[in-house]
Amino acid sequence: MTRVLITGALGQVGTELTLALRERYGVSEVLATDIRRPSPGHPAANGPFQLLDGLDAAGLLATVQAQGIQEIYHLAALLSAVAEAKPALAWHLNMQSLINVLDAAHTCGCRVFAPSSIAVFGPDTPRDLAPQLTSLRPTSMYGVTKVAGELLCDDYARRYGVDVRGLRYPGLISASAPPGGGTTDYSVEMYHAAASSQPYACFLNPDTALEMLFMPDAVRATLELMDAPKAALRYPNAYNLAGMSLTPAAIAAAIRRQLHAFDLPHFEVSYAPDPVRQAIANGWPRSIDDAAARQDWSWQPAYDLQRMTSQMLAALTHHTTGGLAHGA
Repeated sequence: MTRVLITGALGQVGTELTLALRERYGVSEVLATDIRRPSPGHPAANGPFQLLDGLDAAGLLATVQAQGIQEIYHLAALLSAVAEAKPALAWHLNMQSLINVLDAAHTCGCRVFAPSSIAVFGPDTPRDLAPQLTSLRPTSMYGVTKVAGELLCDDYARRYGVDVRGLRYPGLISASAPPGGGTTDYSVEMYHAAASSQPYACFLNPDTALEMLFMPDAVRATLELMDAPKAALRYPNAYNLAGMSLTPAAIAAAIRRQLHAFDLPHFEVSYAPDPVRQAIANGWPRSIDDAAARQDWSWQPAYDLQRMTSQMLAALTHHTTGGLAHGA
């Protein structure tokens, strides 16, 4: 059996990855952790859970040792918009918690998944089909921490032999967990508003194209990367990942095409760009080249905009009080 620890299990990817890992390894083998307790019914509450702060190096190491942990999925972080408002906290939390996880992994011989992000790219990165190998000069603190994190993971792999892997997640769309302060929040908020028959004021311009991915694809990509033979991985902790290059206008149009199928009225969208998040989005590529992931471990997204929209509206019209998750 594989013993797994997840940090940040109540947010973004953590919510659905907890479900997927418990399905794979068994509920008792996956320890979900966060800095607050899960609400009743949350996936993390349906199995082993522990309060754990990633900044507590001693507590993290003690937990890994006591629980016999073999894999750590480190998902705790401040996301892009929140990080811009609290840059010093973002640097401290995002970097120190990663160092603590890598130190624990080195001491205990664990494998690690530590996600990166589309935020590593900057204004001088090609806007279309951003390459796997390119300039990484982000203009957001979140992006700075993700570039530094990739380099730190490289260093632990080279210096100590830690098997650490990661994906440059694009914006992630899901119906399972609340938004965490990212630049791509608008996408999931838009689905939520439509499912609740409410108008939506989008905080990005209608033609702002960004790479997006449906959460089931992101979870599957994570597990496939962790399953891949180490020798096959050229960029183990920094693979580009792509799904769909989408604009707010395109998502709104996709929703309107399916309103009748869910007995929903007309969906109204207005645009009131937020200067901070629009500036971040303007520095990110419109699309990403993930050829390396396709070649090295056979990555292939399963969802397009139409199929994702159908599943999002189906989930949210049955659970209109539920939250939404994103990943950048």
